[in-house]
Order: sequence, then structure tokens, then C-alpha cells
Amino acid sequence: MWNIILDALIDSLKVLALIVVVYVLLALLEKKISKRIENNHKLNPLIGALFGLIPQCGFSVVASDLYLKRHITMGTLVAIFIACSDEAVPIFLSNPHKILMVLPLILIKFVIGFVVGFIIDFIYTKSTKDVKHHHEECEHEEEIHVGCCHHVIEEEKHESKFHEYFFHPLIHSLKIFAYILVVNILFGLLVYFVGENSISSFLENSSYFTPLIAVLVGLIPNCASSVILSDLYLTNCITFGSCVAGLICNAGLGFVILFKNKKNLKNNFVILGIVAFVGLIVGYSLNLIFGFSVL
Repeated sequence: MWNIILDALIDSLKVLALIVVVYVLLALLEKKISKRIENNHKLNPLIGALFGLIPQCGFSVVASDLYLKRHITMGTLVAIFIACSDEAVPIFLSNPHKILMVLPLILIKFVIGFVVGFIIDFIYTKSTKDVKHHHEECEHEEEIHVGCCHHVIEEEKHESKFHEYFFHPLIHSLKIFAYILVVNILFGLLVYFVGENSISSFLENSSYFTPLIAVLVGLIPNCASSVILSDLYLTNCITFGSCVAGLICNAGLGFVILFKNKKNLKNNFVILGIVAFVGLIVGYSLNLIFGFSVL
């Protein structure tokens, strides 16, 4: 029993060592990226999808904030949500056996993200017109945007560089470490008490439903959902297609910020529906191509 907890702790600490470095580096770029994606440009869905690949759930929060303030289009927001990998990339990189799967993961999410984003902006022209009109009226006044841990993205006179570039990334990394540790312990206990053969048999019998289940997990507005999906795939519990389906729908706390605005609930549900639908289509398509078996 204690061996399970010890193994889970060691595996989780390995991930922690990597993500602390990643998030400190990202803190240095966060402000520049948030400014770049709000510029009114026809290529913004492509730019949004590119920045969405950066493994940090804070960008989906910033994107929702920018969308609600009419600084980016609906297509750009959806492109960022779909491309957003949240905590999955660092977790994949920490696993030497499946580290190469990072490349197809980010490539699929990037291509799907900007293609769907362009289609939405082409069809839903009102969003583009609203952004253009807002930029003309607001004269690009300075606005404050909030990151995933509720810290202000823009420079603060009263906040030290230590807090901005080390403390916030460290706190975020420790939160992810806690999620990973809990998930690893639970998986270890599940295998210990239920048995690997029983789990494999259950997964084989329910393999056709795993993309749908993964999408539902991905829609949970929390960083933990990407941790769960990544660990499920890395431990051969779900297929790559199911993992991608869930991660397409995973936008961290982005949907929480989006649904705080009660004035435009119809558009919010449309965005949610598009992301979920795309996740299902991509997940089942990949499973049909590569098979539904996880073993």
C-alpha cells in the first residue's frame, strides 16, 4: 500500500520539476501574448491557435476576458479554446515512453483550432464587426486583464518581480502537482484493489463511449481535467483519440470566466456546443482511423 503512495509521489515530483521551469518561463511571456492576440486582424484565429498551444491555462482565461470586452472575435476565442492544451503538454513531456505523442497532439489541436476559428469568423461576421467597432471607439485604452490564478496580467507597481515571475508560477505548479499526486494515488489504488485485468476488460467493453466520456471530463472547468485525461492516456486507460477529444474541450477556467457574463448566454452556449461537437468528431474520427483498443 505504501509503495503505491511512494511511487505516486516520485512520479508527481518528476512532473513538478519540469512544470515549475515551464511556468516561470511562461510568466515572462504572458503579458506580451495577451497584448498580441487582442490586435484586430483577420489572422487572429491562426495567431490565437498558435498561442493556445502554450501549456498554460491562463491564456484561455485571458482569451475569455478579451472576448467579453470585445477585443477578440468568437472565432479567435474558439481557436484558443480548442488549441489550448492546458497542463497536458508538460505531463506528456515528463513521460519518456510517450513523449513523441506531444507532436501529433499539438499539431491536431493547432490545425483544428485555427480552421474552426476561421470558419466561425467567416459565418458569424457580427462578432468581427463588433470587435472592429469597439477598437475604433475605445481608442485602445489600457485595460486590466486577469490570469488563471486571479493575478493581474499587466504590470503592477505594487507587485514585486518575485511575485510576478516566480511566486505565481510556483503556486500554480504546486496546484498541478497536487492534482497529479491525487490522480496517481487513486489510479494506483484502483489497480491494486480491482486488478489490471478487470480494468482492461471494462475499458475494452466500453471503448466506444470513451470519446464521449473524455469530452465530458474535458468540459470540467478546472486544470485537473487535463491532468486526468493525460494520466488516463499515459497509463493506457483510454485511446489517443479519446484523449485528444477531451483535451480539445478542455479550456481550464476559460468557460467559467465566459459564463460569468449573463448578458450573452446564447453565444456562450453556442461556443460550448461548438467546442464539444468538434471534440467528439475528432475523437471518434481518430479512433476509427487508429482503432478503439487501448492495449
